[in-house]
Amino acid sequence: MLFNLRILLNNAALRNGQRFVVRNFRCGQPLQNKVQLKGRDLLTLKNFTGEEIKYMLWLSADLKFRIKQKGEYLPLLQGKSLGMIFEKRSTRTRLSTETGFALLGGHPCFLTTQDIHLGVNESLTDTARVLSSMTDAVLARVYKQSDLDILAKEASIPIVNGLSDLYHPIQILADYLTLQEHYGSLKGLTLSWIGDGNNILHSIMMSAAKFGMHIQAATPKGYEPDPNIIKLAEKYAKENSTKLSLTNDPLEAARGGNVLITDTWISMGQEEEKKKRLQAFKGYQVTMKTAEVAASDWTFLHKIPCAGKHVQWKIIFNPRSSISSISYLESYVFMAVMVSLLTDYSPQLQKPKF
Repeated sequence: MLFNLRILLNNAALRNGQRFVVRNFRCGQPLQNKVQLKGRDLLTLKNFTGEEIKYMLWLSADLKFRIKQKGEYLPLLQGKSLGMIFEKRSTRTRLSTETGFALLGGHPCFLTTQDIHLGVNESLTDTARVLSSMTDAVLARVYKQSDLDILAKEASIPIVNGLSDLYHPIQILADYLTLQEHYGSLKGLTLSWIGDGNNILHSIMMSAAKFGMHIQAATPKGYEPDPNIIKLAEKYAKENSTKLSLTNDPLEAARGGNVLITDTWISMGQEEEKKKRLQAFKGYQVTMKTAEVAASDWTFLHKIPCAGKHVQWKIIFNPRSSISSISYLESYVFMAVMVSLLTDYSPQLQKPKF
């Protein structure tokens, strides 16, 4: 009786000023969850255990279920403000983060290089202290990971990495949520990366083994992942009994892979290297020939629907492509990250099988 009463109370939401609406949803076991992320920074997934990363995905699925499927209003961030530093512009990242924070009742404040002189006229230390006094958290999309590290050191509020030269954690969490929905479980999947040894690959290497996923990555010579990240990824693979394979052969990396993943060869800030990079990455385009050596249940991941030198249009528009899902789910992942870092909320949806 008391349990049923608690469920009813937890599902009562004041809507339209006067009317109470009781929602029904699958109730998990949040009281048994021991993960506590409140107050922490999210600079890289290497700082999080497998259970903590799974918790963020669980919370993402929970918020999507309650907001999108059940139509509930969840002002979990009411009264909270978010500073959004964007040294690098992005349509999808801005929309998914700004609208997501607002949807939960919070107030996002967008700051560009014209609004904030990060490390120039205003030191990183001063910026961190000012933002700490006026906001509850900061999302920073920057060029240098070292800037994020300084902000986190000097700030008294959570700092979230929206992208840096070394890592792109929210993007990878959105990828994992996409794969979780597609395959029903992540354990045992083989991720085949073909392209640059960049921030996205680094984020995969810092987290995939913690789910029991294998990594097969192909990069051109001279464009391999960071050596320190490789060393740590090898440690994770050994601890979790997974496979980590690094090669310069795209077909070798794709062979038997469940998930084909790539990214642009020329990121923002690398325009001067265009000619050199196009030459180095010849043969690394993801095509239907690449897919032919992959597993029979292969799917393709890419953060934006942009074909070109790095991916064939036939792959982009293939029914196996999950591009649209990633863009759509990124907002819920970001909301989950902010809710976990700023509140004591526990997921109500039954925990997915990872």
